[in-house]
Amino acid sequence: MRTRIDAKRIGLSTFALPAAAAALLALAMALSAGTAGGAGTAAKAPAAAAGTAGAPATAAGGDWPQFRGPQRDGVALAAHLVRSWPAGGPRLLWQVPIGEGYSHLAVADGRIFTLFGANNTEYLAAFDAASGRQLWVVRTDAELSNDQGSGPRSTPTYDAGMLYAQSAQGQLLAVAAGTGKVAWKRDLAKAFGARVPQWGISSSPLVEGNLLLVAVGGDRGHSAMAFDKHSGKEVWAALDDKPGYASPIALTAAGVRQAVFFTGSSVAGVAVADGKVLWEVPWATDYDVNAATPLFVAPDKLYVSSGYDTGSAVFQFHGDGGRVTVQQVWKSRDMKNQFSSAVLAGDYVYGFDNGTLKCIKVQTGEERWKQRGLGHGSLILADGMLVVLS
Repeated sequence: MRTRIDAKRIGLSTFALPAAAAALLALAMALSAGTAGGAGTAAKAPAAAAGTAGAPATAAGGDWPQFRGPQRDGVALAAHLVRSWPAGGPRLLWQVPIGEGYSHLAVADGRIFTLFGANNTEYLAAFDAASGRQLWVVRTDAELSNDQGSGPRSTPTYDAGMLYAQSAQGQLLAVAAGTGKVAWKRDLAKAFGARVPQWGISSSPLVEGNLLLVAVGGDRGHSAMAFDKHSGKEVWAALDDKPGYASPIALTAAGVRQAVFFTGSSVAGVAVADGKVLWEVPWATDYDVNAATPLFVAPDKLYVSSGYDTGSAVFQFHGDGGRVTVQQVWKSRDMKNQFSSAVLAGDYVYGFDNGTLKCIKVQTGEERWKQRGLGHGSLILADGMLVVLS
């Protein structure tokens, strides 16, 4: 089926999505190989704007080393995808059953890394990207049991031969990517009062230089934290906010390198160097479900969005002698990213307004087009197209 969407003349090709979650492994491998390997939707989009969140320094052009990709913005770099798929969908290369959960995939050095739950246990595992063969598996925690689906929620982060993983119930681990050997482990609940939100810890760790930035959700000023990535020792802690579900990003705006944490009650910027809170904006959403990762709109803006009729907003950074403030540019209920994060391409934001795929202008919030029928999907921008899991 092929349809035309108005405003940007975007072509949309839709095929059936495999029901088994395990097929995501084959999808990730095929995408990294340059083919649209896995059923979904491909829609033409403008090229992405340059420069957003921080990325692991060792990420190669074809790697996907962390949640939302090299720049943590949902954009695949140097991808080359076919423009049409056969009627039955792309050829399935391999498929591996791995258990349950919501963890996405990290792809680096010809390997795929993910978290999953099985037999009441949460695991971190490595697979060969060419064959799907399991290389190693290590226990991370007891499996989270939840009425909205059990298992892990976050995605492991790869950096310089190491993996950093955050379990759904508050274990933080550093694991050698080649062997699965645990280098260090921190119990965030016991050490820092980390609170597990209603639907499990969903944030993915972020590597920033020698620091590991983590949305801990702890009490007494331990909502956001930085750890030494080599030893696991605490470097700084900040914010008293209740836990949300979003992952941190890092950016440079108003002349300051800062980490942005989207908590259960606010969006805030923290100085990467020392954890000083630079700015904070209250952001209340029903059930504290602030889950979609914010987008940096270079050089000086930030896009934030939530569901439950909260909507989205763009803030502009201002700097004065090292002091950073943010000013709201616009706010609208036309784009409500409940849990699926949006992507930025040029002057446009593409994302799911609950169950409707939409395109809005990032400078004004004006809606340009929408496409129903895909449900609460998720998307990646690759080779000028939107790859959508429906």
